[in-house]
Amino acid sequence: MTPEELRSLTPGVLGILVRRGADFAAAEDAVQDALVEALRVWPDDPPRDPKGWLVTVAWRRFLDAARSEAARRRREESAEEEPPPGPATSVDDTLQLYFLCAHPSLTPASAVALTLRAVGGLTTRQIAEAYLVPEATMAQRISRAKRTVSRVRFDQPGDVATVLRVLYLVFNEGYTGDVDLAAEAIRLTRQLAATIDHPEVYGLLALMLLHHARRAARTGDDGGLVPLAEQDRTRWDTALIAEGVLILQAALARDRLGEFQAQAAIAALHADAPHAGETDWVQIVEWYDELARLTDSPVVRLNRAVAVGEADGARAGLAALSDLDQTLPRYAAVAAYLHERDGDGKRAARLYAEAAAQAPNLAERDHLTRQAARLHRQL
Repeated sequence: MTPEELRSLTPGVLGILVRRGADFAAAEDAVQDALVEALRVWPDDPPRDPKGWLVTVAWRRFLDAARSEAARRRREESAEEEPPPGPATSVDDTLQLYFLCAHPSLTPASAVALTLRAVGGLTTRQIAEAYLVPEATMAQRISRAKRTVSRVRFDQPGDVATVLRVLYLVFNEGYTGDVDLAAEAIRLTRQLAATIDHPEVYGLLALMLLHHARRAARTGDDGGLVPLAEQDRTRWDTALIAEGVLILQAALARDRLGEFQAQAAIAALHADAPHAGETDWVQIVEWYDELARLTDSPVVRLNRAVAVGEADGARAGLAALSDLDQTLPRYAAVAAYLHERDGDGKRAARLYAEAAAQAPNLAERDHLTRQAARLHRQL
């Protein structure tokens, strides 16, 4: 069994412990201990029933911890008789765990960390490395999150939209350390899609697959950022694209449009074009109109301005841009691109340099700096 397959058992095991009466925070610690033990023991002695083995070991770890703390003596007395090995219920608690870990009382950062640990089965060290923070800092964040949700009823209804936002935050972190967070987000979203029949879950899964399909083409041999229009499309993963489009079509057929379905539709139109020049920008603008209606997001309207510039010309794109706040992230980069398309190289060079100074990461900063330098050479 691979580490990913092992981690996929985490929600079911954790749910069983909580239903047996274990405090969520203590149960999660016990499950993590059981996962570590499984990685040590299973290569030489694999169990016939992996989930049952994890439940048994995790429950014993929980009882051991309960017995060592005076504050949990009453819980120990109620659990004095150890249940037989293996799952005690056929109830699937996966969805409740997603809701719990994305509870509105948590900050987005805490919800992401708790989801990766309690639902994803990652260790605190792995999560800390992925987010480039000290392990002690991440441990404190997770502990606070667990204390917060321990006060929430396990069977309390949750908000699917909040869960999806948390998973999308995970996906957008990409790859850092020894954990591929984009792949982990896809795995968790697949797991969620198998648990709940919801078109926006499918929309997010389709969006992730379509974006992930372009991953190999996003950077050049020198590690530099390659814009979508300049990517080598032969490096795109056609199997992921086909799967994403199929999932999206099934979601759209439900006629319950949401923002992730609209974003996925835009990504699918980009994926459908054999070359950048064949992109159906008119239809992309229409989807941005739908997305703006759904979200009223300034970032969506910023991206729409780019699409309008491609569909109707740079002047039309600049007109769409004029209504937006110039302090928006990446506003300067979009303005630079449209001004260059409109023939104003001098202004575009200045805006590219301005955008580079505001870039959120090194790869984007280097790309924008190169764009500014290219235009300066042409002046």
